[in-house]
Amino acid sequence: MSETNIDTNELGEKIVKVLKTIYDPEIPVDIYELGLIYDVFVNEDQDVKILMTLTSPNCPVAESLPEEIREKVKSLDAVNDVEMELTFDPPWSQDLMSEEAKLELGML
Repeated sequence: MSETNIDTNELGEKIVKVLKTIYDPEIPVDIYELGLIYDVFVNEDQDVKILMTLTSPNCPVAESLPEEIREKVKSLDAVNDVEMELTFDPPWSQDLMSEEAKLELGML
């Protein structure tokens, strides 16, 4: 491994920063704080896999949102490739939202 390789934790943090710039079109909170991102995996080859869900299987952005995420994360210089996996198990619920998101939506 060359010295120029970026630390996977550091890359993970950069990916989270990108995820926090993407918003659900129906809720004025970013997808990370909403709890739509279940996991972000980064391997030594700087390939990224994002496991995510949507607020509902019938979400109007079911097609476009994962693609937008993939494109924005892939635009990071250190990222080699991005694989998106959409799951509804477990289904999204308001319990997955961060306190920041609940505060933003007046739920606290």
